[in-house]
Amino acid sequence: MEERIGTVIIIIDSDIDAGPVNAILSDHAHMILGRQGIPLRERGMNIISIVLEGNTDDIGSLTGKLGRLDGVKVKSVLAG
Repeated sequence: MEERIGTVIIIIDSDIDAGPVNAILSDHAHMILGRQGIPLRERGMNIISIVLEGNTDDIGSLTGKLGRLDGVKVKSVLAG
C-alpha cells in the first residue's frame, strides 16, 4: 500500500487526562515525523499537531482510536 504524508490536529479538552492520547501516539510512533504540543489555557484546550507518513489504513487506525476518546477531536489532511 502506498505511503502518504499528512497532518493530524488533535484538540483535547484541558480537563481530560492526556495519558490515553499519548499512549495511542506511542503505539503509532513509527509513522510520526514530527509533533508539536500547544496549551491554550485561556480557551480550555490543548492542541497536538503531528506530521506523519504512513498508509491510509495505519493513519485511519490512529485517527479512529483518537477520535473515540471522550473530550478529544481529530482532524486530518493527507497529501499524495
